[in-house]
Amino acid sequence: MIARLTGILAETAADHAVIDVAGVGYAVLASTRTLDAIGPVGSAVLLLTELQVREDSMTLFAFANAAERESFRHLTSVQGVGGRVALAILSVLDPTELATAVAHGDKAMVARANGVGPKLAQRIVNELAGKLGTPALAGVAGSAPPKGTTAQDALSALANLGFKPAEASAAVTAAATDLGEAATLDALVRLALRKAAK
Repeated sequence: MIARLTGILAETAADHAVIDVAGVGYAVLASTRTLDAIGPVGSAVLLLTELQVREDSMTLFAFANAAERESFRHLTSVQGVGGRVALAILSVLDPTELATAVAHGDKAMVARANGVGPKLAQRIVNELAGKLGTPALAGVAGSAPPKGTTAQDALSALANLGFKPAEASAAVTAAATDLGEAATLDALVRLALRKAAK
């Protein structure tokens, strides 16, 4: 399983990007939200990924943060929602907005995404009810830490230590705010761990 990629952004298009990892180009499908967040071609990027293996293909999906990947996993657990439809939904609704729409049974919000009709939107709202947490918690999970690979690496480090996406994101965001942009990864992780432990 490929869980994340760290490399150089080689190219981007409307629905995908190519990440150069030690000379190997990985094509990843991503939401417009993630594609907008990863920066210009030539910049260093860290993306969380989800590999889907089908009989005739292997597709790698990429996400700017753990909250988006978690929402993707929930969405693709719904019958009729493939990876591309899930990305279309996440392009118009961030994890907070998706959780809010599901919590309020607002199928019209979900149906704003390309390829999602009223019936599928209703199924998504029904099947994900109670699975995305409360909108208040999702709001914390959906608030991405400050852009930059150090914050993303710190978020990944906390996730690897078993912290939930909401806890990790809140702790890293708070630590990055305290330490400023010049913070080292080591300092950011140490402070984020102290904040998460409170």
